[in-house]
This record gives sequence, C-alpha cells and structure tokens, in this order.
Amino acid sequence: MTVQDERADAARNRRAILEAANQLFASSHSPRDVSMDDIAAAAGVGKGTLFRRFGDRASLVRQLYAIRLAPLREKIESGPPPLGPTAAPRERVAAIIDALALVKLQNSHLMLALEEGGGPASSVYQSPDYLAVHGLLADLIAADIDRHRAAWIAHMLLACVRADLLRHLVEVDRMSHAKIRANLIDFVERTLSP
Repeated sequence: MTVQDERADAARNRRAILEAANQLFASSHSPRDVSMDDIAAAAGVGKGTLFRRFGDRASLVRQLYAIRLAPLREKIESGPPPLGPTAAPRERVAAIIDALALVKLQNSHLMLALEEGGGPASSVYQSPDYLAVHGLLADLIAADIDRHRAAWIAHMLLACVRADLLRHLVEVDRMSHAKIRANLIDFVERTLSP
C-alpha cells in the first residue's frame, strides 16, 4: 500500500466517523447515550482507529461542531455588518447572539453533546470556542456599553443560548425558532440599552 492510498483511506475513515457520530447524536435523545463503541461500529472502523484519529469523545464532538461553526466564525472575523468587525458594537453583539442561537438550534444534538460532555461543568466555559466568543462580546460591550460589567454581561448573554435551554424552549415550551430568536434579540437590545 502506498502513502497516497493510506492518506485516502484515512480521509475516508475520518469522513465516515464524523458522519456516523453526527447521525448517532442526531437520533439520540440524550448525547450521553452515544458511546465511542457505537460510533466506531456505525462508521465501520475499529475503536483504535477512532481514538487515534480523534483522541476522545469530546475532541470528536468539538471537531463536528467546528465544521458547523466555521462559516459563522468567518463572518464574525471578516464579514460585513452586522456580524463583521465594522459593525457598531451593540448591533454586532445582538447579531452574534442571534447567529449563535441559530447554529445551536440547527445543531442541538451536537451542542448538547458538547455542553453535557461528561466532564466537569466548568470545561465548557474554559473551551477555546467559549473563551473566544466571550472575549469578543466582552470587548464589544466594554467599548461601547458598560466597561465595568462587560465580562458579566457577556457570560449572561451566552447563558441565554445554552443548548439545554434552547431545547427546553423548543420541546417543552413549544417555541418556534423564529420566536426564540426574536425574544433573544429583544433581550439583548434591552440589556445593552443605556
């Protein structure tokens, strides 16, 4: 077998693992029910291949989420207003929270797996993704709205888009995605108003 064949095989295995994990998380009511054994079997790979490729379950979920988050990250880093860097801070904060809610609503199975993770509760708040978006929101809030409470306000706004809360609003309170997003935008605007 040549190096080229091995690379193609590894790429195929990676795609199969990501697709299998995505389908299993999407079809499971609780992400905790999905094991690495389940993912390996569904992908048609050995458990060793799965662990060598992704390390652990949390890393696998983070890679799945990173794929979904990439377009939003690009818009925030270099896109036009309201998400991009040239937007006014208040407008940008509201747009970021709305966009995060949309991504989480559309990918609730992955977000629940990521947020429930099985590790200590603080791990979500120490993840690079959380720290990056929290830092950006805090900077925007401090620049234009409330320098002294910026970090606190950023945490509270991000708490509003936790996957478990969004799932509750959809499944128990029977709120539509549009209603959730409209309420979030209203809440953000009221929170940030002088």
